Amino acid sequence: MNRIPTIKSVMTAFPYWIDINETLVAAEKMMLEHDINHLPVKQDGKLTGVISAHDIKQSKELASESKQTVKDVCILNVYKVNMDEPLDNVVSYMANHHIGSALVMKDDRLAGVFTVNDACHCFVDYLRYQFRPSGGDEIA
Repeated sequence: MNRIPTIKSVMTAFPYWIDINETLVAAEKMMLEHDINHLPVKQDGKLTGVISAHDIKQSKELASESKQTVKDVCILNVYKVNMDEPLDNVVSYMANHHIGSALVMKDDRLAGVFTVNDACHCFVDYLRYQFRPSGGDEIA
């Protein structure tokens, strides 16, 4: 019998992160350089929040001040999960609460990140596996 995978099997391990006092310009640059949309935020080495490309875009639309910091925009009330949490629980919670990312923890330390984009990739893999061609018995 197949088991639902845990979040650690699909998370992005060792994610990039940014300090809470960095500028939004630095956060945006890091996201562009690494082709990512979410950055965990740390303060004094401790995980304190998350910032997304969407958060930065909205902030730019509201205020064009280049001195804004990550602290001004980031989400401090983040969704954290243990590495062994079943994937379906995480995806369901994210969908029901309209959350773009989950921060994956191991012993109170950041171990990974899982985003809505990651969930979409998992679903694509599932569909392709579930509905793969049976092979060889089709008429040309």
